[in-house]
Amino acid sequence: MPDETIDTLVIGGGQAGLTMSHRLKQRGIAHLVLERGRIAERWRSERWDGLMFQFPNWSVRLPEFAFPHSDPDGFSGTAAIIAFIEDYAAFVAPPIRCGVAVTRLRRDAGGFLAEFAGGSIAARNVVIATGPYQRPLRPDLLRDQPGLFQVDAAGYRNPAQLPDGAMLVVGAGASGAQIAEELMRAGRDVFLSVGRHNRLPRRYRGRDLIWWLAEMGIDRTPVEQRGPSRLLPVISGAHGGHTVDFRRFAAGGVTLLGRVTAARDGVLEIAPDLAANIANGDAYYATFLGIVDDFVAARRLDHPEDPLARLRLPDPPCLTAPLDAIDLRAARIRSVIWATGYGLDLNWIDIPVLDADGAPRHRHGVSDVPGLYFLGLQWLSKMKSSFLSGVGDDAAVLADHIAGRG
Repeated sequence: MPDETIDTLVIGGGQAGLTMSHRLKQRGIAHLVLERGRIAERWRSERWDGLMFQFPNWSVRLPEFAFPHSDPDGFSGTAAIIAFIEDYAAFVAPPIRCGVAVTRLRRDAGGFLAEFAGGSIAARNVVIATGPYQRPLRPDLLRDQPGLFQVDAAGYRNPAQLPDGAMLVVGAGASGAQIAEELMRAGRDVFLSVGRHNRLPRRYRGRDLIWWLAEMGIDRTPVEQRGPSRLLPVISGAHGGHTVDFRRFAAGGVTLLGRVTAARDGVLEIAPDLAANIANGDAYYATFLGIVDDFVAARRLDHPEDPLARLRLPDPPCLTAPLDAIDLRAARIRSVIWATGYGLDLNWIDIPVLDADGAPRHRHGVSDVPGLYFLGLQWLSKMKSSFLSGVGDDAAVLADHIAGRG
């Protein structure tokens, strides 16, 4: 027998779970939120000290709750985002219990049963709002390498955390790029492994990237029209926000490498794909500039041309003559930061709703199992589904669906 029963249970107390609570309260639906740690736990314990949010201050908002700031075009650090989510929680006043980690979710006669240490809760509806960045993905290439400090992006904190010597950052997405730049600016000797990526301008023709995405309606692109690429754009809010340019990184002393494919006796094998990966990022960047140019021309908007955005630094030696292998000891590499992405961790859901890769099967957050929902995932219904400013729209749709179940 369950210890208690509730109409709707929300699992996760970050921005998605809080937003879901907000929408449920607006519709008078009895519910409870369970959070494994503290409100916004991943923002607190899985972000590095110098992280700057990738969205400009003016664009940061949650339903009926704008982000307070004095610089609309600036970018805020983790502490400010945590404070914002805490203030939103005070505004919503959700029925939430922190420090409760659900270890199993299964079906029962009345709907669902969520089990956790010391108890269980039955619910007619369950919303999984545990976020898109749950489990760091780290290749097992250097598991047995003695004397090598290794950490993933979720565990990295600052340059002082790392031992003396050179360091290798594996992965050049948004996290890897910002961490590599932080280490470079700290005067460290940095190697950066660059895989295939989608690079975008921070600003173009006088406006931030996020402004263009909204103005052109790209951030509302439905998931059904999503292209084949699953790569997230490489952008940064660090140092006032600037376009990530790997040639500029190289000019600052970073040694660019292709993908790390294998390791043996402290020697890493490097794929011969660096030039192709950089070219792919350049092409994606140029395509976006062209889309903006066509949009401005078609609507005769007053946004002056920006020729500086197309200037390209010369290819550095590490790009024209890339390394095909690197000896960690000879290069004095004593640290590796794995910025190789995240996966979902939903194995505690004991219901046949996950695909072979462990991802939930759903349509716009509504699963095939009546009463089971997902919120806050990337591309849940549209591009901006996982944005702070986009999660509220999906939460409203799910709340309406729950209300319609009677």
